[in-house]
Amino acid sequence: MPRKPTAAEATTAKANPGVTAAPLSPASDSRSVFPRTIRPIGAYSIQDLIVAAGTLVVLDTVRGYLLQVGVDNDNSVILNPHQVELLRDATSIACWETDLWFTRDDSVYVCRGAIQPQPDSPGGIVLDDLQPERFVALTYPADGVAIWRSTVYVTCQKAGYILVFAEDTGDLITKHPAPGIGVENLTVWEEELWVCDTTEQTVYCLDRATGEVQFSILTPFEGPTGLAFLPQAADGSPVLYVSYAGEEAYVRDDPNADPPHQLAWRDRTFLHPLFFAHYPADHYTLSNGYLIEICYVEELSSLETITLKDVEWRIALPSETPRQKVRWVEPVGMPFTEEEQDGQRVAVFRFDSIHPDEGRLFGWRAQLEVYGIKYHLTPPDVEGHPPLPPALQVRYLIDDDDLAMGTQIVQDAAKAAVGRETNTLRQMISIRNYVYDRLSYALTVRIETPDVVLRRGKGSCGEYVGVLLALARLNGIACRTVGRYKCPNHPEMRRVPLQPDFNHVWLEFLIPGIGWLPMESNPDDVQERGPYPTRFFMGLAWYHTELGRGISFEGVKTEGVPLADTDLDISIGDLALNHIQFTILDDLIPPAPTA
Repeated sequence: MPRKPTAAEATTAKANPGVTAAPLSPASDSRSVFPRTIRPIGAYSIQDLIVAAGTLVVLDTVRGYLLQVGVDNDNSVILNPHQVELLRDATSIACWETDLWFTRDDSVYVCRGAIQPQPDSPGGIVLDDLQPERFVALTYPADGVAIWRSTVYVTCQKAGYILVFAEDTGDLITKHPAPGIGVENLTVWEEELWVCDTTEQTVYCLDRATGEVQFSILTPFEGPTGLAFLPQAADGSPVLYVSYAGEEAYVRDDPNADPPHQLAWRDRTFLHPLFFAHYPADHYTLSNGYLIEICYVEELSSLETITLKDVEWRIALPSETPRQKVRWVEPVGMPFTEEEQDGQRVAVFRFDSIHPDEGRLFGWRAQLEVYGIKYHLTPPDVEGHPPLPPALQVRYLIDDDDLAMGTQIVQDAAKAAVGRETNTLRQMISIRNYVYDRLSYALTVRIETPDVVLRRGKGSCGEYVGVLLALARLNGIACRTVGRYKCPNHPEMRRVPLQPDFNHVWLEFLIPGIGWLPMESNPDDVQERGPYPTRFFMGLAWYHTELGRGISFEGVKTEGVPLADTDLDISIGDLALNHIQFTILDDLIPPAPTA
């Protein structure tokens, strides 16, 4: 095994270039400049990966293949060509020295002495005939397996635990609570257990002895299935690679059909380096980032035959946050002046008048660094926090956005959601779960107030946010709306203009003494009556863009009066058509915390 990183290295992204493995052909001797995405040729669904005798080996559960993979060129060799049925539907693999371990159904198996180094072979190893011995049978399906010296770790979603066995006797030593709710796989790195959860879209770093979560990392893609540390050529320091498996939609050209273009699905599986930077003092961890450009432009396209005079059109600019950095902003179409509103940057466009037949484009373009972020806080961490300052109570505990906080149904819901709980973190998760139990997602024509939404039982993301805000504020928790647009989640599509399908909002809640914490509105409401994942509770994926935190994204005044306060029955949407465009430019490694 490669050396364990130092404490300083463990809090930074794994940034050393040049991931290597034994070549499968002379052509693969040229080393990558940067850790790359690996797409093994012939793989259908990669469920796990290991490094055996310096060689990357992956498990394809659909075909039952153990594939030896070239890190630099994706070349694949089937190591078990005559025993594929043995590993079909297997869920995990592990190795220690020459022993190969795997899980299938409810059992963990070991093949003693199966892995044999052979320098003359095209990859450095061969597999002897696999002679599996059942190590242990569980009551429920065994999901993941990992080995460290004389200890065997097995994940079991149905049991809700990571089970720890003695390798020599098969006796259960102890068990640790599973950190997430989905199917989990794991690997060991000396004193740490690293666990990935398919549903949670998260990798957890656990203390190997106690099972306590040290920190967690959001993965840039959905459906992580396995993970392993791959050594690097320069100094042996590791890069954490994660496997992903699922399906993707694509447009199929069928010349025999009319029309010829049809929606179809295909397998999508690959390995991707997971970069991260842990900020223990601030309770969060950043993960893979991307350099993107976002463009927001309004096109005057009035639906009303009216003329507005002395118009001030305000559009929020991207915010500076722990996970989002603004490199530059420039005007599009016409210049603007920049103002600050409650600590947020706002572009202000001014017009002497706007006529119904007038054509204009105006807006801004910005280049951003965006990262995934995941906070790690437990209820004891927030006990005894200072009270909310009066100035924030006046601003963030009031009904300032049609939250129907005075209605009986909303007040009853606020009480029922938290019960007798007094811990702020537990209150927030209880409120979220209460709302998820009572609402299901539906795209709506207009945003209704929380009392209407609770009676209806369905809501859009904005309506979820309204209900969450109302219940939290009635329980004394300061909250505010954040968001506006998500970059289309296609990081492999570079320098191609991408348009989001619709806008999106989420919220932040405040824990005094710690800060504002993000919480998604509805994406974690994934199954009827739970349990619900917490991937976006105190976490955001890289594709969220934060535009004007805690302020209105866009507003229009005419002759000094907000448009909504005039006797004109029109909205911004009646005056202009917006154009939103994203362009993904490059990968980014999260910056390490400064000393």
